[in-house]
Amino acid sequence: MEIAGSVKLTAVMAELATVRPVFHSEADFQHAFAWTLHRLAPSVGVRLEVPQDGPQVLGRGRRHLDLLCLGADGHRTAIELKYFTRLWVGADPHTAEPFHLRGHEATDLGRQGFVFDIARLEQFCVPDGKMNGFAVMLSNDERLWNPAATARRTRDHQFRINEGRTLTGMLRWGIEGSWSDSSERHLFGSYPLAWQDYSEIGGTHGTLRWLAVEVKPPVAEPHQS
Repeated sequence: MEIAGSVKLTAVMAELATVRPVFHSEADFQHAFAWTLHRLAPSVGVRLEVPQDGPQVLGRGRRHLDLLCLGADGHRTAIELKYFTRLWVGADPHTAEPFHLRGHEATDLGRQGFVFDIARLEQFCVPDGKMNGFAVMLSNDERLWNPAATARRTRDHQFRINEGRTLTGMLRWGIEGSWSDSSERHLFGSYPLAWQDYSEIGGTHGTLRWLAVEVKPPVAEPHQS
């Protein structure tokens, strides 16, 4: 799981956790991630909010990648970062900086956004053997990594990202008899989900964990003349 053929994603997240165990916002997380990546791999060019041509399948126009990382020999990595939080008020255990994390109660939309990122990366990553992508979710909301507490089907049932699931194939949004075609996504790859510990900041909802999916498009077949 290397970024731009230079540094492992796990190394970046481990280093980041030592200096920033918690973030104010998704933008704060994105900026800190980019800076940590730059410190660990100075030769990698890091570009934020890079415009990309939106694929027809996603029904979108022009989109932006959170990060595009440029390494040696043409290696490139596209990264989408998500930060989904539950209410938490406290301080950074290292610096005593105060934090007030807002509660994002729409966990279904959090899951949807992560799956959408994977599908988008599958479209953006060029099958040249030198490009990959990462969809990363950081959260203190255990409802994301724990299995559903009830067997009742919800509209995001096929989009659940709890520990041990595998995302692949057609994922439909809604319930039987009431599907939203515009929100369905077809994933060409197969992505087993394994959450990893990030930090402990104390109190209720004081455990942060992260989930990453690597998108590696198939290598293009050589042209036959």
